[in-house]
Amino acid sequence: MQLDDTDWRLLRVLQTEGRISNSELSERVNLSPSACHRRVARLEREGAIRDYVVLPDPRKVDRPTTVFVEITLSGQADEVLEAFEKAVARVPDVLEFHLMAGSADYLLRVVAEDSEDFARIRRQHLTRLPGVARMQSSFAFRTVFKTTALPL
Repeated sequence: MQLDDTDWRLLRVLQTEGRISNSELSERVNLSPSACHRRVARLEREGAIRDYVVLPDPRKVDRPTTVFVEITLSGQADEVLEAFEKAVARVPDVLEFHLMAGSADYLLRVVAEDSEDFARIRRQHLTRLPGVARMQSSFAFRTVFKTTALPL
């Protein structure tokens, strides 16, 4: 998909103001409302805009604790990786899940109510994941900076 300057302007606004009206958006990017609507629809259809979501404040919804979990697997065979990845995808408390280069094979970002809740998540879910050889958890004291906006 080829993006022009107008597409980039639309994406920059929409990624931080997903609820902006088409009328306001069209003014901000200097398009007519109908042209703006067509452009956004094309960006959605072609996958440049994947979704519109609400981002709850973790502290306000009883999930203020962030834990980063590094996991090393017992092997690297495709079936080991696939079984592990499918199992992690079913853990509701895992918000991010990355295959890594370095000392750990995977990095998970987990949210919990507190350390006791994380202990429950670890006991009920993480320790039962297939193929795990080593797991190391690090609690974040606080989130200094976080954004979902890409540098477009």
